[in-house]
Amino acid sequence: MVRTLGLTQLTMIGIGAIIGAGIFSLAAAVARDVAGPAVLISFLVAGAASLCAAFAYAEFAGMVPKAGSSYTYCAAVLGEVVGWIVGWDLLLEYTAIVAVVAIGMSGYLDFLLNAVGLHLPTWALGAPGTGSGHRIDLLAVAICLGVAWLLNRGTRTSARVETVLTVIKIAIVLLVIVVGFTKVDTQNLQPFAPFGFGGAFTGAATVFFAVFGYDALSTAAEESVEARRKLPKAMMLSLAVSMVLYVLVCVVLTGMQHYSELNPKSGISSAFQSAGLSGLANVIALGAVIGIVTVTFSFMMGASRLWYALSRDGLMPTWFGAVHPKRKVPHRATWLIGIVSAVMAGLMPINAVAELTNIGVLLAFVVVSASVLILRYRKPGLKRGFRCPGMPVVPVLGMIFSVWLMSFLAWETWVRLAGWLVVGLVIYGCYGYRRTRQVMPGGSVDLDALNEMPDSDEPEPVTTTVR
Repeated sequence: MVRTLGLTQLTMIGIGAIIGAGIFSLAAAVARDVAGPAVLISFLVAGAASLCAAFAYAEFAGMVPKAGSSYTYCAAVLGEVVGWIVGWDLLLEYTAIVAVVAIGMSGYLDFLLNAVGLHLPTWALGAPGTGSGHRIDLLAVAICLGVAWLLNRGTRTSARVETVLTVIKIAIVLLVIVVGFTKVDTQNLQPFAPFGFGGAFTGAATVFFAVFGYDALSTAAEESVEARRKLPKAMMLSLAVSMVLYVLVCVVLTGMQHYSELNPKSGISSAFQSAGLSGLANVIALGAVIGIVTVTFSFMMGASRLWYALSRDGLMPTWFGAVHPKRKVPHRATWLIGIVSAVMAGLMPINAVAELTNIGVLLAFVVVSASVLILRYRKPGLKRGFRCPGMPVVPVLGMIFSVWLMSFLAWETWVRLAGWLVVGLVIYGCYGYRRTRQVMPGGSVDLDALNEMPDSDEPEPVTTTVR
């Protein structure tokens, strides 16, 4: 693959992954069903847990400039089996995130179509069980396949589109905040925690996937310029900007409309419409559609790069990780992820997909936080472009936060995760264990060899003598 992504593009990919369905759809659903106006607390708790893990990810990104994110980091420190478990886990979670975000976007897209007089048939409006007569979320399916097509145009082209769309999204969010604060009625914020603070913590476990886009960002390490230095900066910048915007939008959303009346599919637009701002509601819906595309872009890109890393290391067949000879992207993995996410988005309700996403990501956070702690003491002299502060407290807090949030998820979610991991172990035992010995007999990552890599992460230039 080709290194084309600088700090601005990396930061925009991070913001693009973090800000999306969390603001435009999931915040309203969580506020209405489990948290009320205390959804603000849900995002703050999720953000605090995410920050602890972000420090660990940033230290690894500044030390291991390789594609694969959590899989590569954990394999380097805790061994191939743990790395495979985390990689297999995240392959499902990234794909599920694409699906849940596409579902969130389809609600706003339907809002826009209705505004111009176009109405889809009832059977195409949602997954089975989400409404009377619903059979498939047709718009969500189209979104997943469309993003797969965009990603296969090439990293440079798709990253430019991502940057432009992210700027538009930020502008729309700022518009929501500025105008929305003029319509806030403090009476709507009472009671602040109608479901108790336990509901707010349950909400934190549900919205967690909305505050960790830097994980997908780290999978682009082999397409980043000066990854050791720029990836950690991009992670911190994207999380900081996104959390400020999340908090302000939560106040606006629950202040404009009573939590019990929020629309879980098009929350912000519906709130503005209820305040007599229908024209602006349509603009916000358009911004939501544009903005949420960037999330599907970031995580589908992350999933395809993760699959590429697993295939390169022999843990999965190399056919899946093949790079297009002209566009230099893992095109087969991208199309497969697009198809699987389209099936999930079309046939599964948003809450079930969101919880499945969160438990896998939280599990990865526990392992990554433990890995950075172990490696700091095992190999303190390794070159690090960023150092996690507050050792060992911050990584330990990251693990505690993650396990605590996992405890709020439904037991069915745990069963689904366990089933997926069992399948992964079977694949590893029957294929990956033997194959990876032939492909990379020294292990997935040689930390000492990486330590000798120049800071630019580029091959040393070849000097030619002219006679």
